[in-house]
Amino acid sequence: MKTNESSKVKFLIIRFSSIGDIVLTTPVIRCIKTQVEGAEIHFAVKSRFKEVLQANPYIDKIHSLDKNLEMLVRELKKENIDYIIDLHRNIRSFRVKLALRRLSFSFNKLNVRKWIRVNLKWNKLPDIHIVERYFETVKYFSVDNDNKGLDYFIRPEDEYDLGLKANLKTGKIVSVVIGGGHYTKQIPLEILNILIRNIQGSVILLGGKEDISKAGNLTTGQNIFNLVGKLNIGQTASVIKQSDVIVTPDTGAMHIASAFKKNVVSVWGNTIPEFGMYPYLPGPDSKLFQIEKLYCRPCSKIGFSKCPEKHFRCMRDHNAELIANAVNSI
Repeated sequence: MKTNESSKVKFLIIRFSSIGDIVLTTPVIRCIKTQVEGAEIHFAVKSRFKEVLQANPYIDKIHSLDKNLEMLVRELKKENIDYIIDLHRNIRSFRVKLALRRLSFSFNKLNVRKWIRVNLKWNKLPDIHIVERYFETVKYFSVDNDNKGLDYFIRPEDEYDLGLKANLKTGKIVSVVIGGGHYTKQIPLEILNILIRNIQGSVILLGGKEDISKAGNLTTGQNIFNLVGKLNIGQTASVIKQSDVIVTPDTGAMHIASAFKKNVVSVWGNTIPEFGMYPYLPGPDSKLFQIEKLYCRPCSKIGFSKCPEKHFRCMRDHNAELIANAVNSI
């Protein structure tokens, strides 16, 4: 490490995707910036996820990856990076490290242990959150976790006034995330319909453009406000920040809600919290629902476009009324 403390020390953090994984890197970003004198933080991320980080005051420069990795490498070479913190650890991040030839520290993804858990159902995974494992990459710099949780900073243009735009009245605001990166992570329609009918308070439906059709098949009512497909990532974060409770499957919204210390009611499907990506330091009344001791679960460390077993019991066996009661008790 550089000994001249008055000079800049340039760190490149690599995490190309996706929303939740990027949000989970924010404690490392913050702690390097605040604990290493002269630290200048550069972050390499896919262009479509750039807005997740654009308002982060601890990042000095964001480097976007489009389809052309060579262009990104040429841009990074001009920066004269000192150290690389690889929190993605895939072929592309390896190529970046190889090209820059700087001292690098890489995150252990535990892929072999995850494979054993998925395919043999033996649990060899450490009982530790992925954020804590991210910090293992910065031990060399004497950077410690400050235990302040995750960060999410909203751009001024993304502030979304729920009271004004949705005409909400007083009472509990519950945001329900209806989508997810993979079908086997998503809460099924029949569960969602029972859930939202039984929630006491204003219900905000959240999801991407790909979830518009699904939202059209959900219960409607005076207390239900459909914002599915109408918001960008920052605006969605703004709505979450104004909510009292977030009901969500294993999604990026779950981690954004944790960043705002919201009470998170997480509903798990084919993935499991033991992979280390459960809500990190969320609100104190957060609750987690999962179907335990199901022979086929987990079927993947990520997810599928359909249930491999064709029954989708990991989601369909959830008791929607029980989840609603948990929400109402918060």
